Amino acid sequence: MSKHEEVKDGLIFPIGEKNDAYAQYFIGQSYLQSLIADPAINVGVGNVTFEPGCRNNWHIHHDGFQLLLVTGGEGWYQEAGKPAQFLQAGDVITTHDGVKHWHGAAKDSWFTHVAITAGTPEWLEPVTDEWYNNLDK
Repeated sequence: MSKHEEVKDGLIFPIGEKNDAYAQYFIGQSYLQSLIADPAINVGVGNVTFEPGCRNNWHIHHDGFQLLLVTGGEGWYQEAGKPAQFLQAGDVITTHDGVKHWHGAAKDSWFTHVAITAGTPEWLEPVTDEWYNNLDK
């Protein structure tokens, strides 16, 4: 049994549908519920939920940023060249323009965050199992 299974019931915001539109950029299953998609403000806000072990590929936000507001479960965030940060509900991450990074669930836990994103993403290589399995709290 995985930790924080209550996350899949949508603790604050709905879990959304399977994230098929971005599935090619994830290892494992994620879910996406758009909260704000107003082109007039050029900022997307979505609730992203990760099944245990799910993570997105390394990526960069160009001409923008990404803010992550962790609302449940346990996960990871890492910027290139820096150690991975263990995340729990209440943690906040600021990713500046042009910074290569990835984020996702811990191996044994569901994980959810609200992502506030501006700019254009550039999707890069996957976070390999070898890299991910060496993470330690």
